[in-house]
Amino acid sequence: MSDKRPHIVVLTGAGISAESGLRTFRDSDGLWEGYRVEDVATPRAWKANQQLVLDFYNQRRKDIANAKPNKAHEFLAGLEADFRVSIVTQNIDDLHERAGSSHVLHLHGEIFKMRSDRQLHNDAIALEIREDMELGSRASDGGFLRPHIVWFEEAVPAIEKAIGIMETSDIFILVGTSLVVYPAAGLLNYVAPGVPKYILDKNIPQVSHYQNIIPIEKPATDGISVLAELLYRNR
Repeated sequence: MSDKRPHIVVLTGAGISAESGLRTFRDSDGLWEGYRVEDVATPRAWKANQQLVLDFYNQRRKDIANAKPNKAHEFLAGLEADFRVSIVTQNIDDLHERAGSSHVLHLHGEIFKMRSDRQLHNDAIALEIREDMELGSRASDGGFLRPHIVWFEEAVPAIEKAIGIMETSDIFILVGTSLVVYPAAGLLNYVAPGVPKYILDKNIPQVSHYQNIIPIEKPATDGISVLAELLYRNR
């Protein structure tokens, strides 16, 4: 039998993970853990200094392994008891999965995977990595193993799949993203005008030109109680 429950589509960004202690590159000093994004998160950076890039992501992997899902992650996972839920995340961590969410699409890759630098972003050829990545490690095709991350200046292969998910939403929820990083920022354009759109963020992004916006201007972990009340009241 097909699942007739309403389909909730959630788009999450760095703000939800920040509440688990993970800093973002948009912190107030303009740096990501003390590094310029251009030096550690671009193809140019990889060509210039592989060791620096690997060191940076090795530390991010440790940080994420030590972080724990917060109340917002857990709330979104719990929605699966009453709704069909698809999460599209801009985050490279696995906090949604650890909280219990079953259907998570990572737009920008995953920190616990690696792949050849000769390959496009293809989940089918990505390998799991839980330890540090080492300089000079080779993939089976002879390329160097690099983090399975979509860097700045690279295409986002999962964007078409994400668009398809947006188009099937009965309810849309945005959590912790400023809608400034493209192409992810354009995904809201593919949610049907009549679909209710809950925007949960401590700083509501520019969404006034969309229809059926329900803003909740709070940090994710503070705003989920309001979100829960509205969702289930309108169910």
